[in-house]
Amino acid sequence: MMSYELIKKLRPALFKRHCGVKPETFQKMVALVSDSIQKNQIKSGRPPKLSIEDQVLMTLEYWREYRTYFHIGNAWQIHESSVCRIIKRVEDILVKSKAFSLPGKKVLKESNYEIEVIVVDVTEIAIGRPKKSKDVITAEKRSVTH
Repeated sequence: MMSYELIKKLRPALFKRHCGVKPETFQKMVALVSDSIQKNQIKSGRPPKLSIEDQVLMTLEYWREYRTYFHIGNAWQIHESSVCRIIKRVEDILVKSKAFSLPGKKVLKESNYEIEVIVVDVTEIAIGRPKKSKDVITAEKRSVTH
C-alpha cells in the first residue's frame, strides 16, 4: 500500500512526478478537504480507514493513472465501493472550492506548439464481389475429383 507517509519523504520533483501536483499544492488540497469534512462531519458510523492525506493521494492517483476502483481498492486494501465514495467526496470538495483549476483556452492557445491534425477517411464501402454460381462450383469439384 502506497500511503502518504511514504510519499511525503520524496523530493519535491519526485513527489510531483508521483502525484501530479507539488507538495505545497497537495497540502492546500488536504487542508481544504479536511476543513470541509470537519464542517460537515456527523459523528456516527465507523471512523475512516484512510487519513485525509491518503484520501487526497488516492484521488490524485485515480486522476493520474486512470486505474479502476477495483485496482485502487486492492492497492489501498479497501473495497471498491469505498474507493468510489472517497474519490467522489474529495472531487466534489475540490471542485466546489474553485481553488484549483486547469489553465483556460486562452492560455493553451498562446502556447508555442503547433498542432498538426491528420484526418483519415476510414468509412466502409461495399465492394461488388462476383456472385457464386452452381456451375462454377460443380465444375471445380469435377476437376478436383479426376
